Amino acid sequence: MSGHSQFHNIMFRKGAQDAKRAKIFAKIAREITVATKTGGADASSNPRLRAALATARENNMPKDNIERAIAKASTTDSDTNYDDVRYEGYGPGGVAIIVECLTDNRNRTASDVRSVFSKFGGNLGEQGSVAFSFEKKGHLVYNKSIGDFEKIFEFAIDSDADNVEEFDDCIEVLSSVETFSALREKFIAKFGDPIESGLIWLPRDCVTVSDDTKTSLTKMIDLLEDNDDVQKVYTNME
Repeated sequence: MSGHSQFHNIMFRKGAQDAKRAKIFAKIAREITVATKTGGADASSNPRLRAALATARENNMPKDNIERAIAKASTTDSDTNYDDVRYEGYGPGGVAIIVECLTDNRNRTASDVRSVFSKFGGNLGEQGSVAFSFEKKGHLVYNKSIGDFEKIFEFAIDSDADNVEEFDDCIEVLSSVETFSALREKFIAKFGDPIESGLIWLPRDCVTVSDDTKTSLTKMIDLLEDNDDVQKVYTNME
């Protein structure tokens, strides 16, 4: 019996992982479609598309999915008109939250996001209500295997980066929004495509919360990220 239930758990886990992968692919596909629609299908002259394709590769997204997403942008179907929308508010423990979405139906997305905030006792504010707690930054992430940290650090500072940090398995480079495009071009020319790149919301000051609040917030973020329209969620939780 135990063998069977163990097998069931493995299958369930695999099912959950497959579902998660499908979600990730759907979000990346949406970003590829929007990037292609706004900047054209030539990745060499479209940095947003190039960033989306790098994310697709890093997540082992099948080539067919990528080609379909690019093709979808050139059709005039109404369902491929996605808008960039940002929602802001406070979650449990007064933690500031920014939710970035790509949606083909603003009403649906607004109501979905609002209901998640309500469910966890948070409240959604006007756009700009929490953005002041964050700073918008350019953001590049590379695998550590690209080379010696000191050399990368020097190269980054010479290329107008604001900050470079080394983590267990990756190196993160931050820049101002203004210098980001040029910095990304220099990095790609020298080190190839990053694992991740784009503009992010970086908290100015982080707030410390209790374990209970952290558990609620984690559930809230999971639920938000589970929504197909939600691309990224940022908080100022420590």
